Amino acid sequence: MRVSPVRALVRVSLLTLFGILPAALGFFIDDGTQLTQAYASEVDRKLDLPDTEKGQYGAMILPLLAPKLDPAKAPVSQYVVLVDRGDLVQAAMIYWLAPDLTAHFIGASPVSTGRPGTFDHSKTPIGIFEHSIASPDFRAEGTKNENGIRGYGLKGMRVYDFGWQKAIKGWGYKDEGDLRLQMHATDPILERRVGTAQSKGCVRIPASMNLFIDRHAILDADYDVALAQGQALWVLPKDRQPTPWSGRFLIVVDTGRTERPAWSPLPGGSPKKTNPSPETRIHAPDAPGNRTAAQSTRPAAAP
Repeated sequence: MRVSPVRALVRVSLLTLFGILPAALGFFIDDGTQLTQAYASEVDRKLDLPDTEKGQYGAMILPLLAPKLDPAKAPVSQYVVLVDRGDLVQAAMIYWLAPDLTAHFIGASPVSTGRPGTFDHSKTPIGIFEHSIASPDFRAEGTKNENGIRGYGLKGMRVYDFGWQKAIKGWGYKDEGDLRLQMHATDPILERRVGTAQSKGCVRIPASMNLFIDRHAILDADYDVALAQGQALWVLPKDRQPTPWSGRFLIVVDTGRTERPAWSPLPGGSPKKTNPSPETRIHAPDAPGNRTAAQSTRPAAAP
């Protein structure tokens, strides 16, 4: 059927208005699921989820994210990082939300989220957290703290900042406090423990996963907008390989499992049964020190 030039122009205008055309064009240029192969080759700490688990976690994304999506402002197709903070899971997963809103699994790795119970340790908050230049990222200096730990990991590791959040403290009277939610690498010694709750509340990820998210602009949608507007962003890496689907959301859930799944074993061990942590929304700042001079006013975080 022949489409008139006027009708075609109207159709293109509508697609552009609702943010569909960029995603549709990108779909034909490059399928977002191709990063699955890159994840397999670039990330050295991986979890092998069964297809049923991939589908179940993927099914959580759209209902949670829908209130945040505005097709009039940006394409809905994008990458998303989903973290299950459950004590018996401790995993981060990357999904690609396709133009048809199907969530495609890209890869997963063990992480460490908040471990309440001692002073200044809290539970990582549940929710949807936007990655924005309003809370600019920075890079680790790689210096050690008084305990000989590089809380943000080796020099140059990117620290993904999700801004101040309200959360319940994990010690004392457990009242509500302010916290700085970050996702970052950690000291190579502490990285051996990812897969168990260890942090003061931030999300610790393996260094190779940190580099993957950084290099492929997984959460850089807001940064891409700033670049298009002519802003100079020193924090972006020189080997950056952006895609049409850079996202902006970190989603934290707690599945409350009562048994550790075989695909998420303890570091150096086997699955272990234990009681899940309470479904509370608590968190505190993470890793001390390791800030760049440009971020000297940024609150310290703990490992």
